[in-house]
Amino acid sequence: MYTIRYFSVILFFSLSLMLEAQKVMNLEDCLRIGLENNYDLRMVRNEEQISDNNVTLGNAGFLPTIGLNGEYNYRESNSDQFPKENAETLKSRGSTTQTLDAGINLSQPLFEGFKVQTQYKRLQELKTIGELNTRLEVENFIANLAAEYFNYVQQNIRLDNLKYAVQLSEERLRIVEARYQIGSLSRLDFQQAKVDFNADSSLLIQQYEVLNTSRIRLNELMGVENVEQPFVTEDTLIYFNAGLSKDRLYENMMAENTLLKLVEKDKVLSELDLKTLQSQNYPYLKLNAEYGFTHYDYNTGTIDKQRNWGPSVGLTLGFTVFDGLNRKREQKNTRIAIENRQLAIEKQQLSLQSNFANMWMAYQNNIELVKLEYESLENARINYEIAIDRYKLGDLSGLELREAQNSLLEAGQRLVSAQYRTKLYEISLMQISGQIEEYLQ
Repeated sequence: MYTIRYFSVILFFSLSLMLEAQKVMNLEDCLRIGLENNYDLRMVRNEEQISDNNVTLGNAGFLPTIGLNGEYNYRESNSDQFPKENAETLKSRGSTTQTLDAGINLSQPLFEGFKVQTQYKRLQELKTIGELNTRLEVENFIANLAAEYFNYVQQNIRLDNLKYAVQLSEERLRIVEARYQIGSLSRLDFQQAKVDFNADSSLLIQQYEVLNTSRIRLNELMGVENVEQPFVTEDTLIYFNAGLSKDRLYENMMAENTLLKLVEKDKVLSELDLKTLQSQNYPYLKLNAEYGFTHYDYNTGTIDKQRNWGPSVGLTLGFTVFDGLNRKREQKNTRIAIENRQLAIEKQQLSLQSNFANMWMAYQNNIELVKLEYESLENARINYEIAIDRYKLGDLSGLELREAQNSLLEAGQRLVSAQYRTKLYEISLMQISGQIEEYLQ
């Protein structure tokens, strides 16, 4: 009865998860949903749209500025005029003047030392940077979701391993309980078997919590409304590509790495900033045009009304002769900034090479570890089969059987850990080489 009661608890957890886990999803399904719904991706795409919207001729300064203006003034005045030679003072009271002005004006820079052309190129570069930022966010998302997806697979495998451990402990407890009933084993052996069974059952219950946390994290990354949405993965094993080409990955990294491209774009922006400053070395020419209308109303004098209208056109030519040597200072500082951007590029290249070397070594080592752990698991399985047969014959103690059981469980857990680490390094290598989007295929 003791065994059945505890086994029922474990069975309850297993069945509850099985009843909930109706939907089967693979990595591509999760990525497709996440790329559409993930909040970080949606925000960075909006930022990219802003950069795209800013690439216009008007924003660069190619197009003229046209304005309308209107003005109305009312003036009332009193005056006294005092003629010479004791003539009568002339007095005016309540004189009013009403003025109405209206016009349309145009201002068009004709030449500003190639400043406008440089500004348009800068807007185009900012658009490209927006696209690269989106690409970087997508790559990070794919890497994070793929890592969590295979973590979920890993936790399911661990769950199965712990279920198997509980079954082994249950079998041992059944044997001990039967022998204890007939008096061939002591109560201490029976109690120890129950302790071990409870310990394995406790680990299994805790594993359900770990599995649930990973599932919720996956749902959060996918941006689904119900983060507790139940599903199971189509993959039941952690597979990895053991045939990656080091040379191909390295070449792709130096040519396609998004972070490196962003650092290179920073240098391009600094070079355009220098060209903008150098435009101050040239004279500037502006076109100004206006068409105006003015209407006057008088209540005194010989003129009752007056109207003026017509166009006016002018050119403004200018050149800054001396500005306190600020142009020279700013251009010198910008050249230093360009040099720093080049150093940042070289630093990023060196950092990528260092990270790549570490990742590749870890990737290769973990592939070998997986092979080793496969062998260890097979040996542990054989050892346990021998141990359980000897235990049934009474030729092995419960502690020795428990040690063989733990060795089998630990070998299985080490194997799945090595597989998962290998997959993580594969994901990292694909990301650093700009090939992470291949997981969408």
